[in-house]
Amino acid sequence: MSVKIYTIPTCSDCNHAKRYFKEQNVPYIEYNCEENPEYAVEVKNLTGKQIVPTILIDDKVFIGFAENFKEISALLA
Repeated sequence: MSVKIYTIPTCSDCNHAKRYFKEQNVPYIEYNCEENPEYAVEVKNLTGKQIVPTILIDDKVFIGFAENFKEISALLA
């Protein structure tokens, strides 16, 4: 299973998602949109929006963590 998360450092929802993945021992790759503006372009191309966290689990895209928590946790179970 491949997990990618697009973030910015000041995003609390991003930080909650990363903490959850660590607690669940789910390896993920973080793409910091603040450090690399190209990642923000990737988010826009994926979602049509520039919202973080944008989370990709395999080929499924989630915009936001808290509002998608149930679906994300079920997918990772």
